[in-house]
Amino acid sequence: MIGPIHQDQAYHRFADARSFFGVPNFADVASSLAFVIVGIAGVLLLWRSAAGRFSAPAEWRAYWWFFAAAALAGIGSAYYHLAPDDARLAWDRLPIAVGFMCLLCALITERSRVAPGATLLVVLAILGAASVLYWRAFDDLRPYALVQFGSLAAILVICAWLPARFSQGWMVFAVAGVYALAKWCELRDPAIYQATGGSLSGHTLKHLLSAAAIAWLLWWLMVRQPASPGHG
Repeated sequence: MIGPIHQDQAYHRFADARSFFGVPNFADVASSLAFVIVGIAGVLLLWRSAAGRFSAPAEWRAYWWFFAAAALAGIGSAYYHLAPDDARLAWDRLPIAVGFMCLLCALITERSRVAPGATLLVVLAILGAASVLYWRAFDDLRPYALVQFGSLAAILVICAWLPARFSQGWMVFAVAGVYALAKWCELRDPAIYQATGGSLSGHTLKHLLSAAAIAWLLWWLMVRQPASPGHG
């Protein structure tokens, strides 16, 4: 059994620490706003385009809260990168954890053809938030890692196993691939910063790619159509 995973304090030392206009860690702070933009766009577009685009009100609701969480994650990320430490990181991770669980709820609702109402969404969102609170209370990242990577794994299994109710269901795998690339860039933060001659760090690129993945998901939600009978 894996023991507690403590927060490595070296995590807070990012490659690009440059300040511009009096803003420390400017690139990581500014790139966080990409989440705010795409999150707000998702909230507004879903609010105006709810009818006929979702399998059930529960799916629409879960996606709406996912985009709201993305916008909040952008705010939390910007706040964290202004002065990185564990306390501020919690405000970054809290909406991220909730957002992953909202996305999981949306795809469970669509692919499994269940109608859980608000119950499943509330339970999953609480579990996501609890994983971050547990980390802050006990300095143990295991629940948070399970929420983030476990929910992503569950999404991929669900989408591979159960047929899509809408066209272009493969988009979910493409979005997951972009997010995986973003996480790789995060791990290669200083190497990418050096490779680009100090113009772009891996962590900044991670923000931009993650926001692009969310934007791609939003585009799919806006253009997809009900799948024809027998379509997988």
